[in-house]
Amino acid sequence: MNLIKKNLDKFILMAYIIIPTVSFAQVKGGAPCSVSGKICNPIAPINTIQEFIQIFLQGVLRIGIPILALAIIYCGFLFVQAQGKPDELTKAKDTLLYTLIGAAILLGSWAIAILISETVLAL
Repeated sequence: MNLIKKNLDKFILMAYIIIPTVSFAQVKGGAPCSVSGKICNPIAPINTIQEFIQIFLQGVLRIGIPILALAIIYCGFLFVQAQGKPDELTKAKDTLLYTLIGAAILLGSWAIAILISETVLAL
């Protein structure tokens, strides 16, 4: 019991990793690959690298945008907590700057991926 209490956060993290993996391990509209005896493509609807990058970036954006919103809220709390102290105000400004740089990279990744994809397809 002590082991479970000590490592509860690790068990929860593993549950969040394993449960989606198991639930997505089946082919849509058919039996799982292991039951049918065939070797199946685990990412069946994806046939090209461009489609893979598009789906991957959509997933990253769906996860990243809420994290970005929470980071901006955290920066606001840092500004309120600083109460005019120069050291803490500098920390809050730096945190906001890094958050905005991360937001630009996150939101710009989609535009960069489309640009690269169109350039490669044009060749």
